[in-house]
Amino acid sequence: MVSDVTRRLDAGLTPRILLLCVIEGGFTFRAVPCGPDKTKLVGGKTSVPSEYAKTLGGKLRAIRQQQGLSLHGVEEKSKGRWKAVVVGSYERGDRAVTVQKLAELADFYGVPIRELLPGSASAAAAAAAPPRLILDLEALQHLDASEAGPLTRYAATIQAQRGDYNGKVLSIRQDDMRTLAVIYDESPTTLTERFISWGVLNPEAKGEVEESSEAAGA
Repeated sequence: MVSDVTRRLDAGLTPRILLLCVIEGGFTFRAVPCGPDKTKLVGGKTSVPSEYAKTLGGKLRAIRQQQGLSLHGVEEKSKGRWKAVVVGSYERGDRAVTVQKLAELADFYGVPIRELLPGSASAAAAAAAPPRLILDLEALQHLDASEAGPLTRYAATIQAQRGDYNGKVLSIRQDDMRTLAVIYDESPTTLTERFISWGVLNPEAKGEVEESSEAAGA
């Protein structure tokens, strides 16, 4: 769908606004006449409603935070392709997002464009507080299977259960760490330190796991 829209834009529909319609969980586009250089993503009107733009921005922010990235982290990871100030303006709803830009941003985050649209159930769930325990799935792929095999299989199981489209990082819970600790026959704290040393778990996880373990032992 998006690639088709992009081709139509390249074919000469640039001086038009694309109207986004969310219909029964899907979405379609149609062109609305407008002045030159006004190709914008809109929801039901010929301009971007402030509430719609803010909601869309909230989805973008939630996906970024889910991946454990700051605005400057996005700029660094994209090697300058996505400037922090630009992404920040999208998230605040200060700047309209073209269909092509939204598709490219979805590709950068590794999620379907549908996940970024207002009304998406999975995106709404992502709007909750960013997870504190985050596995780096890309780093996990490069580890020795003899050691990381159990973690890799466990992560794959979680992804299958959630239908997680992220692909780059995966949030896990304290209960998951306790289950993994049983699998590895180590304490949750020791296993957390090992995962951090492997580069597959965010360093902040150590404090969270220690706090949880202390609370469980109280």
